[in-house]
Amino acid sequence: MTAPQVKTRPQRAAKPAAKARTRSRAKAKPTAKPTPKLPQPRLVAPSGDKTIQIIDMSDLHVSTLNMRHGEDAPDIDDLYPSVLASGVNQSLLVRKEGKGYGVIAGRRRLFALRRKAEETGASLSAPCLVMQSGDDVAAMEASLLENVARLPSTEMEQLAAFKALADAGETAESIATTFGLTALRVKRVLALANVHADILALYEAEEISHRSLRYMTMATAEQQAAWLELWRGDDYAPQESYLKDWLTGGASIETSAALFSLEDYPGNIISDLFGREEGSGYFQDADLFWEHQNRAIAAKADALRADGWGNVTVLERGESFPNWDYGKRTKEAGGHVFIEVGHDGSVNVRDGLLHKRDIARIDAIVRPNDTSAKAASAMAKPEMSGPVAEYVRLHRHAVVSASLLDAPGVALRVAVAHMLVGSDRWTCEPTKTTSRKETTTESVAASVSSARLAEERQTVFDSLGLTEETAYYGEPKHLAQGDFATVFASLLTQDHATVMRVLALAMSQTLSSDEAVVEAVCMATEPDMDALWSPDDAFFDILRDKRVLNAMLREIGGKRLADSMVSEPGTKQKTALRNRIAGVGVTPEEAKPDWRPRWMQTRPGWYVERRTCPPAQAAAKLPKVAS
Repeated sequence: MTAPQVKTRPQRAAKPAAKARTRSRAKAKPTAKPTPKLPQPRLVAPSGDKTIQIIDMSDLHVSTLNMRHGEDAPDIDDLYPSVLASGVNQSLLVRKEGKGYGVIAGRRRLFALRRKAEETGASLSAPCLVMQSGDDVAAMEASLLENVARLPSTEMEQLAAFKALADAGETAESIATTFGLTALRVKRVLALANVHADILALYEAEEISHRSLRYMTMATAEQQAAWLELWRGDDYAPQESYLKDWLTGGASIETSAALFSLEDYPGNIISDLFGREEGSGYFQDADLFWEHQNRAIAAKADALRADGWGNVTVLERGESFPNWDYGKRTKEAGGHVFIEVGHDGSVNVRDGLLHKRDIARIDAIVRPNDTSAKAASAMAKPEMSGPVAEYVRLHRHAVVSASLLDAPGVALRVAVAHMLVGSDRWTCEPTKTTSRKETTTESVAASVSSARLAEERQTVFDSLGLTEETAYYGEPKHLAQGDFATVFASLLTQDHATVMRVLALAMSQTLSSDEAVVEAVCMATEPDMDALWSPDDAFFDILRDKRVLNAMLREIGGKRLADSMVSEPGTKQKTALRNRIAGVGVTPEEAKPDWRPRWMQTRPGWYVERRTCPPAQAAAKLPKVAS
């Protein structure tokens, strides 16, 4: 029995790290080395009958008949990742020796198993081809075959050998069997055949690193050609992790991050045979990935809500969850769910959490053994932030104040109500419509409602000979400049219609901005909100809550649009809202120029919780009144 005739070379010393390239030296155009033709190896089975057995690793040792018995521990870095992931898939050749079994062929696999056992603490076993004992010659022949016909030493030599076999019709699996490797390792080496010859030459000349070469297997022919142009020119040619980002558009989102089925994904996926798992890869189009991933995240959030979680929040992409501020609470005790979304596409669901502040409040209110979901939900995050609530309150006040101009009878009755129950405005000082947010103050001053009020005020003042004490949107102390006797005498000369007109103006300028007052008058006057207000820059500037933004997107563009942007930053969701209103990038049918948020409807509504939406809560408490 003879070993197969395969030429081998002595093992090369490990290459040093890739040398830094400087622009000062001239770069000669690399040329690929010719592919050496190697004879096809063949396996010769050792003589004697053999049986397959699964043998515990503790019963295995390196046989003294193994030609590498007694040598230092072998290098198993190339083999170990496969053994760690899926164990030993190729049988070890052993024979019975004493109380255990001596490994004739498969010494490196045995060492890989031992390393895995040390790192994982697991009890391991391996498939073994058991030879008959007593035939030492057959055992030595088997060991010789294992080591003489082993894999060529360098990666380029491996490529030459594997490519020759593949060109002859061998599959990766059969090549793996020939050399005692995993099919994945053979596929990784064969992937180098798709790398441009000039790039392979750069690698052999130590101009680029092994890591850069690995990422080149992911590149298309066009990308490789473009990279070579960068290398040969004066522009920076990315390498290592920068090369991966360059190939994937800077996103580097692995396929393992996808919540959706890859079978239904219409975009391109860049395969990475060198990834942590077989079949791994990267999404080439990050925007297309996020469109599908966001829909999957939205579906996951809907499923959690359907499962009984009262509050499910999708955090903005890249936002870290402050877990130190939260404690554990069950679903029944009001626990919330937070979905973290990483820039790398990862999704982490954190369930059963409640802010420690809310936990303390609940424990102080309810009995120690009563942490009901109802009590916990009362501490939910308000729908409207302070600036949003103030903006909406002032704009609704302006709209309703303007509506009084068309309903002097209502204005009279409002005035009488002020007389009866009092009001913070019944000093005849104009209501302040300024805000701590300068943009809100400017927005109210520039609104259609304020313009109409100013025009009517000027007409009435002219008819009565009055002048303003100070600018309306400053801090005046009186509605008009003058004394009581003079103004009263002037009003005595006016007819009823004129007096009612003045009364309506005075009432509109002293109308309380408290939600209860505004909503009561709004119910009676039923103002045309669409004509008197529309969303402006100031409105979108203070809009922050992503739950509300996504609900508005669903309202204006449907569930599909909202779900596709569920983890997008608030700025992007606001842009999508404004585009729908303005008709930018959408069909005429999809444009919604007349859209108004629920907060600014004649009958205000809410998006998350009525109790945290002041106008909706105030409107819900009102009895029906006749206009």
